[in-house]
Amino acid sequence: MKKIISFLVLLAVCMSHRAQTPLAVRLNTLLADTLLRDSEVGLRVVDLTADSLLFDYQGNKLYRPASIQKIVTAVTALEFLGVEHPFTTCLYHTGHVTPDSLLEGSLYIVGGFDPLVGKADMDAFAAAVKDMGVRQIKGRLIGNVSLKDTLRWGSGWCWDDDMPPLTPLLYERTDSFLPALHRSLSAQGVSVVDTTFAYTAYAPDSIMTQIAYCKRNLEELLDRMMKKSDNLHAEALFYHLASAYEGSLYATAEEGAEMMKKMIQRVGHDPKRFIMADGSGVSLYNYLSPELLADLLVYAWKQPHLFKPLYNSLPIAGIDGTLKHRMKGTVAYRKIHAKTGTLTGVTSLAGYAHAANGHTLAFVIINQNMLQSRVARSWQDRVCEALAGYGGR
Repeated sequence: MKKIISFLVLLAVCMSHRAQTPLAVRLNTLLADTLLRDSEVGLRVVDLTADSLLFDYQGNKLYRPASIQKIVTAVTALEFLGVEHPFTTCLYHTGHVTPDSLLEGSLYIVGGFDPLVGKADMDAFAAAVKDMGVRQIKGRLIGNVSLKDTLRWGSGWCWDDDMPPLTPLLYERTDSFLPALHRSLSAQGVSVVDTTFAYTAYAPDSIMTQIAYCKRNLEELLDRMMKKSDNLHAEALFYHLASAYEGSLYATAEEGAEMMKKMIQRVGHDPKRFIMADGSGVSLYNYLSPELLADLLVYAWKQPHLFKPLYNSLPIAGIDGTLKHRMKGTVAYRKIHAKTGTLTGVTSLAGYAHAANGHTLAFVIINQNMLQSRVARSWQDRVCEALAGYGGR
């Protein structure tokens, strides 16, 4: 009886698709797998070389994307900001330096939401202050956090998740910039009279003088964001997008979402159909479709200035990133460049596949309501093997 039921399920799935290419037959067979009895899946495959839709199963349905949301963030940021967009943290001082090495003013640091700021940057800031001839600071250390609103967590983030703080002033991925600067100054022999730290969204009334800055560009953040699925890097990009929104006084999640909606509209979709809550995919409020994600991948592929940095940042099957241990010893090894995603009940994979016939494919897989991520990943790997073998003998 079980064999009869399995055959009928397979027959029903196969009859639901008119195009019965060898790839479609193989994918339909995978869709008849018993693991999908209690869960949902959306699957869409586009042949970029032939400019044609190869396969679609529930591609227009809405799903929680998990970390493949980062593809939306990456494409939007590359489109509207560009790979050279700066993430700059600037150090200023107010007042003046007296002949006896006293700074009669404060140090003022403008946060650039740079998640890569570390000890070397902090020591460089402190050295720049010392090189001014300063041995004591009469004022205090003031952090400008005007780049972002005051919410420290993303919209829809679970309160009990161990998530990094969202603040424009980051030091080694933590909200400890000013204490770290104080320590570096002390190590350089520079003391601060007022040891109470202050945070503000406004520049001081007195004239400021720039002392030093550290800067990274978007491409430097993109690699870790995609290869390692770094949520903090994704949110940094998201809030830089928000800061670029017209009329923005400071960056909010709503404005970041508006920039994503511009991108969605640019690829021919109605942004009202989808929900964009954050840049990382951690939020449970995000909802998008495999069709939308596939169209973003297609759009990027057609734009060399977008495709190259995006493609280079994606994990490679069996080689690096979150795909380092997947698909080894299979036809998909090194042939899949894709972003992974995992939340409770969600396992996703989206990116590019190099097929046996020399074609490049864009694909999106979102498994939903599947509690065993390991099982879902194994099923996705079999889909990728089918894509990598497409057009072969």
